[in-house]
Amino acid sequence: MTYSETLDYLFTQIPVYQKEGTSAYKPGLKNIQELDEWYQNPHRKYPCIHVGGTNGKGSVSHLTASILQESGYKVGLYTSPHLKDFRERIRVNGQPIPEKRVIAFTEEYISQLSKTIEPSFFELTTELAFIWFAEENVDIAIIEVGLGGRLDSTNIIQPIATVITNISFDHMALLGDSLEKIAFEKAGIIKKYVPVVIGRAEGGVKKVFEETAKGLSAPLYWAENTFKIDQTSKTYGSQLTICENSIHNYKPISCALGGIYQKENAATVLTLVEVVRTLGYNITDKSVYQGFENVITNTNLRGRWDTLSLNPWIICDTGHNEGGFQFITKQLSLTPHERLHIVIGMVNDKDINSVLKLLPKDAIYYFTKASIPRALPEKELAKLAGTYKLHGNSYPTVSLALEAAKKECHPNDLIFVGGSNFIVAEVI
Repeated sequence: MTYSETLDYLFTQIPVYQKEGTSAYKPGLKNIQELDEWYQNPHRKYPCIHVGGTNGKGSVSHLTASILQESGYKVGLYTSPHLKDFRERIRVNGQPIPEKRVIAFTEEYISQLSKTIEPSFFELTTELAFIWFAEENVDIAIIEVGLGGRLDSTNIIQPIATVITNISFDHMALLGDSLEKIAFEKAGIIKKYVPVVIGRAEGGVKKVFEETAKGLSAPLYWAENTFKIDQTSKTYGSQLTICENSIHNYKPISCALGGIYQKENAATVLTLVEVVRTLGYNITDKSVYQGFENVITNTNLRGRWDTLSLNPWIICDTGHNEGGFQFITKQLSLTPHERLHIVIGMVNDKDINSVLKLLPKDAIYYFTKASIPRALPEKELAKLAGTYKLHGNSYPTVSLALEAAKKECHPNDLIFVGGSNFIVAEVI
């Protein structure tokens, strides 16, 4: 098989949630346990940090990996979804898994296991990550949860530390129709005696985490109570100033990632760093500063308040749910511009109304859809948006929508592109 043929098999013959939605979701650990046993449990050969939550888990995973790399460790990083190439999901010290290894794994699965185990795309990809990290003899792996937590295929690992960034409404058809129900699913990654860092929680969600951690005797750390951070946005990236802390003093931190939500992610990462230090890992302050500053170079993370162009000024962001757009709309209001142009497309299984009600009514909209089956047709999105007094034209492709926005854009205008990972993937 060629690499192209391999990807065609993975994306067409195996159920892919990102493309197909709930019909491709296979909750439970049976398939991944069978796969993992066949491959002799590769994830047990190195320590892991498990990262879950609704928003921010990608940034937290990449920042943590970057800091550990700067500390001299060989770091595996497993995240999803990818933006451009499947291999982005599985990295060692920022380098994606080689094409030939993806091909060999897929051919082996087809010839040896496809008739007895029928995993989802994510289950198969997770096992490939576990195998590659073992073959590369990583010192530590950062494993990002795919969806939920309790029944996610990554949840067979026994981590040295666990992170849950925050909880907001997302994937409600699969995880529950209340924040407490969603928190219960996310809290499923908390393990007995394993320290857990929570980014932000309140009310019933906080109670879920407290009760779960207590029942498992898992030391619990609240990032929002550990580090208070101010953030100053820059054209590229941001400046983080530690205003208050109860553990460790830092000078101002230059972060390559933009977005006002990064101060919350930074508090989570800095709290995690302190936990990992207590486990015997040598992480200097210099490594922390360099990890934040070099995160894009070290891990190739994109799409987090990402400036694509200055003339015209184009910013994209992968935020795609109510929690993400609460930050995005606030930052748009703080970003100087004359007119705001928003190129937006969404997938059809999100709580779209919760996002649309947050969007600014004085913006010019360019409704579009990504080239995936889950994409909400652009005319349906425009019609729904109209009920929230959001107006603009519809375009069948992302490229046509962006070109139209560029033509309408004046020198002091701002173009924002987002609504889903798939929209951002097509413009980067």
